[in-house]
Amino acid sequence: MEIVFVTVIGAGLGALVRYLVPGRRSYGMALLPAVGGAATAAVWALLVWLGWTFDGGWIWVVSLASGVLASILVAVLLPRARAAADTRALHALSGGRL
Repeated sequence: MEIVFVTVIGAGLGALVRYLVPGRRSYGMALLPAVGGAATAAVWALLVWLGWTFDGGWIWVVSLASGVLASILVAVLLPRARAAADTRALHALSGGRL
């Protein structure tokens, strides 16, 4: 049951990252919460599989920190990639004039 709690908290932290990191016009509203929740749940499941107990404090810290880190990475890298892809597409569609 704790995996549900940690996933919801991870998604909430991902939503918070959306409003703290600039460039949110480059991706949808649900992307960072989804990334935060998925990364948190994946790390939690991996740590439980490795033998960490679900009632320990460190599993919460590591899982939630990984979700926040994944959300920050997507929030920083995606706008740069989108801008570069848009520039390439404009160049290709304009026949090289722009």
